[in-house]
Amino acid sequence: MSFLKIDGVTMQFGGVTAIDNLSFEVEKGMIYGLIGPNGAGKTTIFNIITGNLYPTEGKILLESNNITGTKPNKIVYKGVARTFQNIRLFKSMSVLDNILIGFDAQAKYSYLEAIFRLPRYFKQEKFIDKKAKELLEIFGLTEFADSKATDLSYGVQRKVEIARALATNPTLLLLDEPAAGMNSNETSDLADIIFKIKDKFNLTVLLIEHDMKFVNKMCDKLTVLDYGEKIFEGKPADAIVDKKVVSAYLGDFSHA
Repeated sequence: MSFLKIDGVTMQFGGVTAIDNLSFEVEKGMIYGLIGPNGAGKTTIFNIITGNLYPTEGKILLESNNITGTKPNKIVYKGVARTFQNIRLFKSMSVLDNILIGFDAQAKYSYLEAIFRLPRYFKQEKFIDKKAKELLEIFGLTEFADSKATDLSYGVQRKVEIARALATNPTLLLLDEPAAGMNSNETSDLADIIFKIKDKFNLTVLLIEHDMKFVNKMCDKLTVLDYGEKIFEGKPADAIVDKKVVSAYLGDFSHA
């Protein structure tokens, strides 16, 4: 049984078809890649999964439950978290505070308990602070805890964003170009972290990425899109020698 199922999804904007009858399935515990040239429809699929867009046709199933059209502010309670192609951190907040924001969905106290500072509020706040600091350690961010997030390097900001997504306690983590802007050392470090958190937190990961060496290292399986159509599904090693894929996207990466 698939963990995530994209079932016959079509997305049209006026007369333009961004996604054309797309189907694929992701098994539990997989790191699954979604690749293709710019404009292929990859981020559109993420936006459909997270409820930012409602598909023209088709549906999204998570553990056999239809989550199609679940509002973005509710999708987190379904166990779905994401990062963005363009980093979205709270500019005025520290690294620790950015991560603490992610725990909001896990808070088990009422507004009244928070307002009147009742015992359960303090107990929960202590628990959340401990969990946030554990994430700082996992991502190698402890030394940056009190630093303003947007004052840090691009690679560090990426880690903060992923840590914040993980703070929502997801079962499905969507990563939109997580290695973008990173050098080779940062990319290698990120790969190790993703493997670590996948196992530690029992995650299923769907990622969009252009760095094919990163994709080859990370992904169990992938789907390749071109102009919203699936042109390949299978192992990364097979994708880089597939004629349609090479023609549409990989080019000089065909021997990566």
